[in-house]
Amino acid sequence: MQVNKFCSVGRILSIDYGNKRVGLAVTDPLQIIATRLTTVSAEEIWRFLAEYFGREDVELVLVGYPRQMNNQPSEAIRYINPFLKKFQLTYPQMPIRLMDERFSSKMAFQTMIDAGVKKKDRQNKGTIDGVSATIILQSYLEEKKFLK
Repeated sequence: MQVNKFCSVGRILSIDYGNKRVGLAVTDPLQIIATRLTTVSAEEIWRFLAEYFGREDVELVLVGYPRQMNNQPSEAIRYINPFLKKFQLTYPQMPIRLMDERFSSKMAFQTMIDAGVKKKDRQNKGTIDGVSATIILQSYLEEKKFLK
């Protein structure tokens, strides 16, 4: 009998929460690769999370937390903080970590340009939100790798 040398751990889910849209990205079960998952409307996020957590093993949730250049929270926290509070009440056992997302949207847009994404597709804010969530997640994976 051959035993798999790789053990599966839970995925890491990254959330770029916006007032209208929520970008989502996820790792593979071994937490090596960050991949854009989808973008859903803010109204659909709770249904999406319930379904996703029901079928996938998620070990950690990262939430982009916007800060200004002086490191103070940005105005966007007025809708992110209520989301965080409801998330913690709904999923009290799920570890959550806030990630600085200061430049994630600009980086997402530049990444799409560098990847040759057509101008029309770059104007899709849902795509930008999904790529932003992926950048937040990739930043966490790089930080984790660096700290080992």
